[in-house]
Amino acid sequence: QVQLVESGGGLVQAGGSLRLSCAASERATSGRTVSFYTMGWFRQTPGKEREFVVGIHWNGQSTDYADSVKGRFTISRDHAKNTVYLQMDSLKPEDTGIYYCVDHLVVNADGRWSAEYWGQGTQVTVST
Repeated sequence: QVQLVESGGGLVQAGGSLRLSCAASERATSGRTVSFYTMGWFRQTPGKEREFVVGIHWNGQSTDYADSVKGRFTISRDHAKNTVYLQMDSLKPEDTGIYYCVDHLVVNADGRWSAEYWGQGTQVTVST
């Protein structure tokens, strides 16, 4: 079982930046603590369904971004710290929502992303 703990959310003005962090820990009989799966972020914005934001392969080289955040958000991961980061720049009011860190992220046959493990979420609020 994987536990994910997000941090770094908060209130920021439009055009500003925030950096989210997600610390992952895996309790397994093997004692493994590093995730070898794709991790990423979803968000739940007011009035909309939960949506995929970004994913990063376990090697940290391959990434996928939702069109709405391309060029503004950057995901990275540090295996030594078992942590994934989401740098969010040029934030817009429509980025307001709860951001969820996910693990074991996959893209399904219909092109939709899904994840097996979810964090508790962190609130991001962008004011005008």
